[in-house]
Amino acid sequence: MDSTTNTGPDEVVTLVVKHRVKPGFEVEYEAWLRRIVRIAGERPGHLGVDVVRSQQNGMALFTCVLRYSSTSALELWLGSPQRQALIDEAAPMLADGDQTEIGAANEFWFTPQAEGGAKPPRWKQAVVSLFVILPQTLLLPFIWGPILRLHPFLSNYVVSTFLVTLTIVLLVVYLLMPAATRLFAPWLEASVKETL
Repeated sequence: MDSTTNTGPDEVVTLVVKHRVKPGFEVEYEAWLRRIVRIAGERPGHLGVDVVRSQQNGMALFTCVLRYSSTSALELWLGSPQRQALIDEAAPMLADGDQTEIGAANEFWFTPQAEGGAKPPRWKQAVVSLFVILPQTLLLPFIWGPILRLHPFLSNYVVSTFLVTLTIVLLVVYLLMPAATRLFAPWLEASVKETL
């Protein structure tokens, strides 16, 4: 299933790839996955990848989230002969073929891993977001403090607020929120099951 969203050239986008692996092919698939992740990581515009392993209908489900600096960089990888050859190689191992979806970077944070799953309640999303952002708003002004005091321009309220906020946003998008959603995944998934 392929779907695209309209994103600007400078907006970080994600490629979500889901592969359900036939029983007995798990080890072979893991070796193939390591290879394609390394190759994808060498492509221009690639910003990182997260792999989530789970089970679905008795089969191993691998959800890979690749982040790219632009839609065009992502589409170059998706349409490349190199990727197509690797997907053709993996096809005999896959129960449902190559399932891909393109979205904005923050769409995946609270997207359910299981097919047909529901997003966690908004209050659960808010709690995880609070745990990620609150410590940064308390600590980063102190960490930035010595640098901001070096020059009057840097200590200007607007400039200092911009630098601290920029640091928080970059940490949240690229590092902390993906890690937090993986860490809290059992709690988030349990909350979804309770509300179904």
